[in-house]
This record gives sequence, structure tokens and C-alpha cells, in this order.
Amino acid sequence: MSFSGSTEDRLAIRELLDIYADGVNQRSADIWGSTWAEDSEWNLPVVPGMEEIKGKANIVNAWTQAMEHFPFVFMIQSAGSIDIQGNTATMRSYTSEVAVLADGTELRPSGQYDDKLQRIDGQWLFVQRSFQSLHGE
Repeated sequence: MSFSGSTEDRLAIRELLDIYADGVNQRSADIWGSTWAEDSEWNLPVVPGMEEIKGKANIVNAWTQAMEHFPFVFMIQSAGSIDIQGNTATMRSYTSEVAVLADGTELRPSGQYDDKLQRIDGQWLFVQRSFQSLHGE
């Protein structure tokens, strides 16, 4: 089974995924950053210099700097699986993005995140997101 845990928890995790994408689409570090735990880790092996970033402040700072290179970004995400075990969860999610560089070059990456989440003070947050490219740049 691809999904386990209570409907309420699965919905909260799906909403976290939606908030993450909304933060990207709104270009809001506050919205996007609200999805991360303080001791989190973001792994983007396809992006030089962003292979492993640790700590929420460092993650948000790296994301903010990266977003400066893209006058337009649009992201859609969906959950492929969610497995909840008490106050921890794993999720496989898929992302499709359109990003435009300052010179007008359009990128259309599609990829997979392998996610680890934790319920902290009643709120689900990402503690680790590890990306792999499936297609595109």
C-alpha cells in the first residue's frame, strides 16, 4: 500500500507539500521556509553547491539566493506515497517545474523527492528532502 496512517495526518502532509509549492510560486521565503524543521536537511545533488544543505536558516538562505536567478518559477507537486509511523513519516513526491533564467532560457525539470517528515508541536514539517532528477534540466 502506498499510503498509511490516519486520513487527518495524510491530509496535513499533503497540505505541507502544497504550502511548499505555494511558497515557490509566490516567491515567498516565509511561506516556503515554514515547511522546514530547524534541524532539517535539503539534498539537491543535481545542483552544484547545493548537494547537501543542513539547518533551516541555511536552507532558506540557499533557496533565496537561488531564486534570484529565476525571474519566473512555477512548481506543481504530488505525493506518490506517504507512510506514517507515529510522529515520523516518509513520503515520495514528484515535482514538475517551469523556470525561466534572466536570459530567457526556459527550464522544465521533473523530479522525485524522497522526504522524511516529523510532527513537531502538532505540525508536520520536512526534516529531509532529497531530490533526484527524472527528466529535464
